[in-house]
Amino acid sequence: MTDVEHLLRTSTPRVLGTLVRRYGDFARCEDAVQEALIDAATAWTRDGVPEHPLGWLTTVATRRYADLVRSDAARERRERAVFEAVPRDALLAPPPDAEPARDDLLELLFLCCHPALTAPAQMALTLRAVAGLTTAEIAAAFLVPDKTMGQRISRAKQRLVEAGARFAPPADPDRALAVVLHVLYLLFNEGYSASAGPRLRRPDLTAQAVRLTRELHARLPDSGEAAGLLALMLLTEARGAARTGPDGELVPLAEQDRSRWDRAAIAEGTDLITRTLSTHPVGPYQVQAAIAAVHSEAATARDTDWPQVLALYDLLERLAPSAVTALNRAVALGEVRGPRAALDVLAELERGPLAGHHRLFAVRAHLLERAGDRTAAGEAFRRAARLAGNVAEQRFLLLRAARCAAAEDFSATT
Repeated sequence: MTDVEHLLRTSTPRVLGTLVRRYGDFARCEDAVQEALIDAATAWTRDGVPEHPLGWLTTVATRRYADLVRSDAARERRERAVFEAVPRDALLAPPPDAEPARDDLLELLFLCCHPALTAPAQMALTLRAVAGLTTAEIAAAFLVPDKTMGQRISRAKQRLVEAGARFAPPADPDRALAVVLHVLYLLFNEGYSASAGPRLRRPDLTAQAVRLTRELHARLPDSGEAAGLLALMLLTEARGAARTGPDGELVPLAEQDRSRWDRAAIAEGTDLITRTLSTHPVGPYQVQAAIAAVHSEAATARDTDWPQVLALYDLLERLAPSAVTALNRAVALGEVRGPRAALDVLAELERGPLAGHHRLFAVRAHLLERAGDRTAAGEAFRRAARLAGNVAEQRFLLLRAARCAAAEDFSATT
């Protein structure tokens, strides 16, 4: 990414926030900012970045917004009322030392993560309005056609209008923040383990999630869960480079080359979660970050403090019980008490929301292989591969199934 692209992407939420706060018309403001970004990409590449880029973008976006209002002849009355409401000095270039002082990131995140929207719509709108990605980039991230993603974003903006969403602090800030954190968490997870497509990871999505969560933490330094989520992302993404081999194949945690882990990110994440746990009430993201920190502290897979990991999963289950937490806890239980104890837990999960999910069968296969039942393990690996949407995961699971079959053949001939 060039310096101009990076500057435009990081400036987008501040400029959009300024316009939405001023006019309250999210759809038109977002269109106006996108047009200003196109103008800036051309002008800045040709003439260089102006001395006050945010002021430049805000001025151009304001003019584009006024143009959009004027051009809507079918709504002449609204056009006149809105245009009259535009402060005259807002259409003039700001003085040299006038950059937009207010940071509207938090309000913009709240708006994009409005509860009236579905989770996919929240993520798409967040990537478009806050992360500054184009519709084509978002479509590529979720493996859908540009037209489909464009329609999804348009419907999301229309739904905001229908729901009467306002650019203002929410009535229930704690609940709204929980939704924002969840959307950022989902965004990171999609980048870290893509649900479909040929690649295991989408570093562009994880980078956006880390950037936005870092900015959110800066805005809300007293939020233990914002800090916990940032620490979790840093500690998890620190392993990113070691999760794939030379040909993009999946490398499980126990087999990763830990010299490839990002030690600077691990140090930052560990320090952040250590300070947060000592100063804030414990929340689910903090506990997940603590689990990631335990893994990061182990020099080898054998050195992992599995009893501590299991204890943390026990705590996480009490704070935020879920089928995914129970599945991850089963893995830790298998390391502490043996695979058979963990398989008993999986039998219960098969009747819950994870029934038919490839990760459930992948964990079952792993535990069966450890228990010595390679025939059943191979079948579970193959079933997991059939259910997985990601090509890299499919290949990994089929290779594990082949390994089980080869071990069975070897044992039958010796």
